[in-house]
Amino acid sequence: QVQLVESGGGLVQAGGSLRLSCVASGRTFNIYRMGWFRQAPGKERDFVARITWTGGNTYYADSVKGRFTISRDNAENTVSLQMNSLKPEDTAVYYCAADTTSAGAYDYWGQGTQVTVSS
Repeated sequence: QVQLVESGGGLVQAGGSLRLSCVASGRTFNIYRMGWFRQAPGKERDFVARITWTGGNTYYADSVKGRFTISRDNAENTVSLQMNSLKPEDTAVYYCAADTTSAGAYDYWGQGTQVTVSS
């Protein structure tokens, strides 16, 4: 079992920055990859960024490249998402997810944290 808890969401103005954190607990040694997803009202869940736990290899959605940075602290079992140059279209509930299967499927999810970017 893996438990994920997100934090750091809030209200910011366009152009501002916000840093999200996700703390993993439980059987964290099984984690292969962690990712961030987001879902806006009336929209489907979208991929934002991912990082492998051991190698730290990252991948980003085109919409956030150059603005968002995903990182991890293995000792603290934490993955973070630094969000800069925020836009109103970044407004969504952001979810942290963990892949323990090494097959690209995210089988554990956090409760989500709201990010709202005002104009």
